[in-house]
Amino acid sequence: MLPRLLLDTHVIIRWMRDSKKLSKQQVRALDEAERRAEPVTLSAMSLLEVAVLTSQGRVKLKTSLQEFFEDLQSNPVFRVLPVTYEIAQEVGSMGSTLRDPADRAIVATARVHRLRLVTSDQRIIESKLVSVLD
Repeated sequence: MLPRLLLDTHVIIRWMRDSKKLSKQQVRALDEAERRAEPVTLSAMSLLEVAVLTSQGRVKLKTSLQEFFEDLQSNPVFRVLPVTYEIAQEVGSMGSTLRDPADRAIVATARVHRLRLVTSDQRIIESKLVSVLD
C-alpha cells in the first residue's frame, strides 16, 4: 500500500510521546493509516531536526534519542524518505515564504512525493504550499 501522509517533526514527536497533543483529525488519520497497514512517511530532515532539538534541550523525549530512533526504525508503519536532488530543487523553487530550512525540506518532500502533510505549524498551513491535515 502506498503512503498518503507525511508527518511533520512535531507530529512524530507527539505521536510517539503524547498523542493527546495531536488534533482529533490527526489522531483519526494516523489511526486509520495504522488500521489499514498503510505506511506513514517522515522526511529524513525530521530525524536531524529531532536530534538538534533534543541536543539543545528544546524537546524532551521519554527515552534517550537512541531509543527514540530505534522505536521509529523498528516500527513498520514508518517509512523515511531521503532528501534527494529533486527535493533540494523543490526547496529552491518555493520562494521565501518559509524561512526554516527544515520546514522547507519537509514541505518540499511532501510536494515531490504528492503526500498530505500532517502538521500544526501555522506558518506552513498559511503558506498554502502543500496540502495539510491540521
